[in-house]
Amino acid sequence: MFTLLTNDDGIHAPGLNALAETMQSVAEVVVAAPDRERSATSHSLTLHSPLRAEEIRSGFFSIDGTPTDCVNLGIHGLFKRRPDIVISGINSGANMGDDITYSGTVAAAMEATLMGVPAFAISLAREGSKPADYRPAAQFAVKLAQSLSRNRLPADTFLNVNVPQVEAGSISGVRLTRQGKRVYGDLVIENIDPRGRKYYWIGAGDLHFKDVEGTDFHAVHRHAISITPLHLDLTNYRSFENLAGWDIFHPR
Repeated sequence: MFTLLTNDDGIHAPGLNALAETMQSVAEVVVAAPDRERSATSHSLTLHSPLRAEEIRSGFFSIDGTPTDCVNLGIHGLFKRRPDIVISGINSGANMGDDITYSGTVAAAMEATLMGVPAFAISLAREGSKPADYRPAAQFAVKLAQSLSRNRLPADTFLNVNVPQVEAGSISGVRLTRQGKRVYGDLVIENIDPRGRKYYWIGAGDLHFKDVEGTDFHAVHRHAISITPLHLDLTNYRSFENLAGWDIFHPR
């Protein structure tokens, strides 16, 4: 497999480098990743300034753009071949539930899917300040990539993978899951800086998930690897019947 790797934690992130090192045992690996952390950039694309790509070592390109930019350049500009697969990660921290709407990691896999390349995003669900061990997630990424090479994904579908951070041998299995749901607390903190001006810090409150069976959080919380299939069509088909009754669709 000719495999393109990217992430939103930056080109020097340990998760990306663990993934590259492990994937190189089974695939030809190239990397196009942001030159610095680009977490929570979602599916943003740089349109109003040029992008620069620096090859910091053979096949590893550092790009001053978003994860979406990196995938776009990786597929269309940097390499002579089109990748067989795109893997985004390994992210430092989970990407579950509503968080996927913000995630640059997930958006990179989405961009590859838009370009017609099979893809998955993979994250390590770290707990507290425990040192990260990316090896189990990297090893699972290899297995999943090999499976994708043998099996075709449904149209417009990519995978969001979350691996629990547990002791070696303690992963309880692999589960096919649906997207979970966040419980949001007070996300914005207001304070005063030394010059007396107000400032705001987003995302500082306590965050929790609804522990519902069949969801990504439920699986990871029970030490299982979660695989959630996502797709590009955001249409809420279940709302059609309700909305069709609105008077705006039935002018008098």
